[in-house]
Amino acid sequence: MSQPRPALLLNCDLGESFGSWTMGLDEQAMPHIDLANIACGFHGGDPDVMARTLKLAKQHQVTIGAHPSYPDLQGFGRRSMQCSASEIINLIHYQVAALDGMAQNQDLTLSYIKPHGALYNDMMAKPEVWQAVLQAVASYHKPLKLMILATADAAHYQQQAAAAGVSLLLEAFADRRYTDAGKLTPRSQAGAVLHGAEVLTQVRQLVAQGSVTTDSGKTLPLAADTLCVHGDNVAAITQLTEIRELLRLCQ
Repeated sequence: MSQPRPALLLNCDLGESFGSWTMGLDEQAMPHIDLANIACGFHGGDPDVMARTLKLAKQHQVTIGAHPSYPDLQGFGRRSMQCSASEIINLIHYQVAALDGMAQNQDLTLSYIKPHGALYNDMMAKPEVWQAVLQAVASYHKPLKLMILATADAAHYQQQAAAAGVSLLLEAFADRRYTDAGKLTPRSQAGAVLHGAEVLTQVRQLVAQGSVTTDSGKTLPLAADTLCVHGDNVAAITQLTEIRELLRLCQ
């Protein structure tokens, strides 16, 4: 019998290798997560990697989501692009449908969409991109949830998503500091990325108090459904297992 899922689900970007190039330790990360954000070929991933990642998710009973990006394989999807609303909708549908079809071949059900990299950042920063992404999810041929950044003004996004018939998953970051405005502190600022015990302290506060301590030392209420973790290297896997154990103890 599978263990009950914690209130705060762990999600991780996986399936991002392609060809002879390897990204991440998917086999080590998968047993410890609840949600797998699987690359769809535009920033990483290929048909073989996609199939292997889906098989691994099925083996560990992990919920699967599509992780579409701008068409930027060389830049790993981290470069913003000027795309029209229809282009964003179509590139999302194209990628999601690919993963959806591969998942069906393994008797798996796709559950949600989490945009990757620059597309994710643009979605949270540019209203026109947010509307295009929301329309892409709303107009897909079956209901899927949309994962976005948990922010202090999440109600604004939730209202618009509800009007479009889309359910949201609010995502917090275990290893990122937040500003007083409820946004992620830019990586260019000192202390923006948390390490070691700082990560566990933030996770514990999120679970126990539903808040984070901002970069100015203030307590900021932050509602989240899921926590983004990483499986890029051995150190990240160690941190992931520590977070999983902390969540287990907090149940």
